[in-house]
Amino acid sequence: MIDIIDGALFQRMVVHAAASINAQKQSINELNVFPVPDGDTGTNMSLTIGTAAAEAKKKPAATVAQAAATNASALLRGARGNSGVILSLLFRGVSKALKDHDTADGVALAAALHEGVSAAYKAVMKPAEGTILTVSRLAAKAAAEAAQEQNSAEHVLECAIAHGQEALAETINQNPVLKKAGVVDAGGKGFLIILQGMLDEMRGIPAPQGGEDDAPKAKDKADFATFETGDITFGYCTEFICSRDNTKDPQLLRSFLNGMGDSLVLVDDDEIIKVHVHTNHPGRVLEEALTYGALLTVKIENMREQHTEILEEAKETQEEEPGIVPAEKKYGVVAVCAGGGLASVFRDLGVDGIISGGQTMNPSTEDILREIARTPAETVFVLPNNKNIIMAAQQCVGLIEGREVVVIPTRTVPQGISTLLVMDPEGPVQDNVDAMTEAMSHVHTSEVTYAARNSDFDGFAIQEGDYMALSDGQLFGTAKSMEELLENLAQAETQQNAEFINIFYGEDVDEESAGKALELFQRLCPNAEITLLSGGQPVYYYMISAE
Repeated sequence: MIDIIDGALFQRMVVHAAASINAQKQSINELNVFPVPDGDTGTNMSLTIGTAAAEAKKKPAATVAQAAATNASALLRGARGNSGVILSLLFRGVSKALKDHDTADGVALAAALHEGVSAAYKAVMKPAEGTILTVSRLAAKAAAEAAQEQNSAEHVLECAIAHGQEALAETINQNPVLKKAGVVDAGGKGFLIILQGMLDEMRGIPAPQGGEDDAPKAKDKADFATFETGDITFGYCTEFICSRDNTKDPQLLRSFLNGMGDSLVLVDDDEIIKVHVHTNHPGRVLEEALTYGALLTVKIENMREQHTEILEEAKETQEEEPGIVPAEKKYGVVAVCAGGGLASVFRDLGVDGIISGGQTMNPSTEDILREIARTPAETVFVLPNNKNIIMAAQQCVGLIEGREVVVIPTRTVPQGISTLLVMDPEGPVQDNVDAMTEAMSHVHTSEVTYAARNSDFDGFAIQEGDYMALSDGQLFGTAKSMEELLENLAQAETQQNAEFINIFYGEDVDEESAGKALELFQRLCPNAEITLLSGGQPVYYYMISAE
């Protein structure tokens, strides 16, 4: 029984935990319950703690306090998505509790877990039951009780995991969406995998293979600087498994995909079809796959963005500190969006830095910090434009000396655009914050996508392959045809009462179809001024703002 954790052991525990969740990240990704393709919780948590593991390997720690501090710092800068940010907050609290400790016994470890939960709950505006917060809170409670029984770090961690597993099993009954889908919370499962990896290291159990420990040495790595990001012809690495629900020949799918991209691998058996392809149109690929059967797993990665990050990381390793450009003006703006058309709109409105991200592509805190550092302004406004990116953006506040960072919590791209229209380049900061916040509150956003699987949500019977509309993040309705769904949206109260409507069409919509959508809205919303713009966004066929 290991009673005491020192700095070296803590670092090995983090490395082991990163390997553990990396080995199981796809099983976590597959716990998605809403029909919009997502599948990034496991990936986000794996990437987040992976940054800490890499840092632990580079910086040996003499004390557990040093190890926990290095871990917390790396997690914060590498945090991706809500799950990654919450994970970083849990470990930030651990670091705070262990600040003056050379080693940690069971009592100290239990107190650290409790402090981590406190830090996470404080950062979440509306904590919900049946989430990673619930699991971590009950695990920490069990840890405190175990520490009173036996002051051993191994015993405390073992009891925390055991009770955490019970709490995880109960999440299916605490969250209505989880209950309908019949799954447990993905973030809670990921957190327990991380704790189990740490416990396994204490017990001398080998880490899963294929993780960071098995990464090729520097001499075996390609020199990515010899490749230009623009040389990547097909930008999205798209992988999925679909069930074979009919007798349609998979060779027809192979022929279709050959015309959609490259690096195609297709394997079919009696029950499923597994596909890997590089393409510029993942939406079209998935739509075609749905004609063969339900999508069981989906993963889409922006390879151009990944390549840019690799180059930036390589550049930063050659510098002691990332460059921070001097301030040349009062205000600057950094915005998150996906799609060349949307990026152009933001640039036309004066945005200094564009971060590629959005649904299925959550940028990290470090990605956002990099753009803030490049923005030559005393005060930098950050527009996350996605609810899953707000927390990562908020972690940037106060991290760059000489920069005031203000996060306007925009949840959609149209909200972000509206804030820029009222921003006063010479006005006081607080006046701008008030005006921008007020402006975004008047914007209603509808998004049109497709259902990836059968589901029952708030009384809606959703079938895979249906077109689906969201209104301000809530399910509006579904339809078999795009025209029917757009007609229903146009006739909704939000659009009927609007003075201005902007329609951004995505990368999977051609100009002719977009023109028909414009004509439909002009006919059904005669009192509104309607503008059609090419957004080029993935995942969503249409993004419609109404003011």
